[in-house]
Amino acid sequence: MSVEINGLTKRYGEQVAVNDLSFTVDKGHVVGFLGPNGAGKSTTMKMLTCYAEPTSGTAKVNGYDIIKSPLDVRRSVGYLPEHNPLYKDMYVKEYLSFVAGIHKVAKPKTRINDLIEMTGLGIEQHKLIGALSKGYRQRVGLAQAMMHDPQVLILDEPTSGLDPNQLRDIRSLILELGKEKTVIFSTHIMQEVSALCDRVLIINRGNIVADDPIELLHARVDSQIQLAVTFESSIQDVNLTKIEGVKSFTKKDGAYVILANKDIRKDIFNWAVANNAVILEMNSVKLSVENIFTELTQQGANV
Repeated sequence: MSVEINGLTKRYGEQVAVNDLSFTVDKGHVVGFLGPNGAGKSTTMKMLTCYAEPTSGTAKVNGYDIIKSPLDVRRSVGYLPEHNPLYKDMYVKEYLSFVAGIHKVAKPKTRINDLIEMTGLGIEQHKLIGALSKGYRQRVGLAQAMMHDPQVLILDEPTSGLDPNQLRDIRSLILELGKEKTVIFSTHIMQEVSALCDRVLIINRGNIVADDPIELLHARVDSQIQLAVTFESSIQDVNLTKIEGVKSFTKKDGAYVILANKDIRKDIFNWAVANNAVILEMNSVKLSVENIFTELTQQGANV
């Protein structure tokens, strides 16, 4: 296993940031690590990269224990944190040369030139980092994470601040890297999950609420139906979950948004007739991975 986590827990006083996480990731997989803000994603990544010590539990990266062998872990992993820490008064190539020196890269000039090409930094390579846009700073951060050719890449919001063209290039790079390395990355862009991941981990309030291959997540989406129903007048104290097949519902912009596990349009119509309610409009809404993410993280459901 490239990454192996057992019962990993992090507490800050009485607050539990990460609660008893356990999962493994094999080489050659791209795993999306998802969750709302404050769910524990960044804290987990910091523990895996030895920037934070767990309260309890164990984790290994490339066979090295994060507590017993932190230097070996750091040699094995490339890390791009959420807030990309760069020396803004250094030039791009100067900074990458500095990073290469830290990692004692055998042929630094060749490696730096390769990374500049891989990350698309060519036209900006002679600029001060402080003069770069946020997107290009992210590219510099990716280059430093890959400098020592690590077997495991842990990337916290790697595409933050990139424009559409940059997004395409970096996504292609992550896919290519995922063929030979283990890539764990967090993102809030659900389209990115579908495009890049072969597995998805969703964390909420420090707990894993989903751990599925991307195909299973899509199957879960395909097995559910979402309807938006607008009635003639406001209906008070409606409990649509009494209708068979309705999983949940919310009211949004005057319409009832209903999530069901089967086609319930006929049932909704019969319910409206029985309750003297007039349906003005009923539309099906295409579900996405984002809907599943919202359902799991809002309700704290387990799978």
